[in-house]
Amino acid sequence: MRKEEGRKKGNMNCEKFEARLLAYMDGRATEAERGEVELHLVACAECRARVEEFRRLWGVLDEAPAHEVSPAFDARLRARIAAEPRPTLLGWLLPQPRLALAMSLLLAMGAWISMIPPAQNPNEVARSEEEFRMIKDLQVLEDLDVLANFEALSEVPPAKQTEQRKM
Repeated sequence: MRKEEGRKKGNMNCEKFEARLLAYMDGRATEAERGEVELHLVACAECRARVEEFRRLWGVLDEAPAHEVSPAFDARLRARIAAEPRPTLLGWLLPQPRLALAMSLLLAMGAWISMIPPAQNPNEVARSEEEFRMIKDLQVLEDLDVLANFEALSEVPPAKQTEQRKM
């Protein structure tokens, strides 16, 4: 709770101050912004401590030796860029080697998986055996079907009449 109260002191809250902190420290802030930040720093001890931490960090960074880029660096970089082959008009149509390898492996794997016969469960095996037995007796079934649908049989008198005639 104290932290929140401390962050609300001054003309602007601490979040606004944090957004303007770097501009204030670099000297890029306008006079009005600098005045607001300084008023806030007078009122907020937490933000003053933060500014001091940044100043010490920048002091350490200022003490670090600056590395100069060699004069030939720019020339070498430009030479390497110029040595790169220019893309051709059809070059973008050809796939990259990794992409071509991945696609060919995917195609081969798909073909291999499609060749694997599907696993049959025991119910399907039993049903296929029943179908085989039925096909084995197909001639008998065909004869029965022919006799059942034979129109000439509809004209034959029922069996009782023929038995009475024999007596």
